[in-house]
Amino acid sequence: MPSADDVIARIHAAFGSNEYPGDRWLQGSSEGCEPSEEVGPFVGHRRWQDIEPAMLDGHYAALSFFSEAGFRFFLPAFLVADLRGQLQTADPLGQLTGGFHTGEVELPVGQRTVVQRYGGTTLLNPLRYGAMTMEDYARFRLSIFTREEAAAIVSYLEYKRDHEEIAKLREPIVAALDGFWRGRAVQAPLAADLRQHVADQRA
Repeated sequence: MPSADDVIARIHAAFGSNEYPGDRWLQGSSEGCEPSEEVGPFVGHRRWQDIEPAMLDGHYAALSFFSEAGFRFFLPAFLVADLRGQLQTADPLGQLTGGFHTGEVELPVGQRTVVQRYGGTTLLNPLRYGAMTMEDYARFRLSIFTREEAAAIVSYLEYKRDHEEIAKLREPIVAALDGFWRGRAVQAPLAADLRQHVADQRA
């Protein structure tokens, strides 16, 4: 069974040479002031390896407001800090698993109890996204990773699954591994293919 250090080494190997996307391409959402407040502190950080865990925790919501490029570049910083037990608030695990498991929670409303579904097959926001489900959005959002990066994420998820003592909390991890990540780690474009495409476009 790989250790946390083994998984961290895989993350560095897969993500370590990624190019900084550029300051203007880090923020995905422009609705309200919160996105810029959360993503802004990451501007100019061209090495995710140097970011302190306290900053990651202090701006944990950036994981939801990053553009796809920003999310891909800075995610490994969160993963490494999580594996080292340095995060108190930030939840990179939820970002990688939340869309593939459908759960329910009972909420008391007045004299009755309402069952609220979340994740997976739950509709994202019908007024804005029509029939898009949480899983549909997750597949789009997480399709940015190369085969090598996806394989490193699989190692992270398997480590988290194997070290989670509460069985119910393992269910989203297992669902994400089986429903998306293992396939992505086999079928996604290779990092070399991505680099070649970028080079061709620049040429």
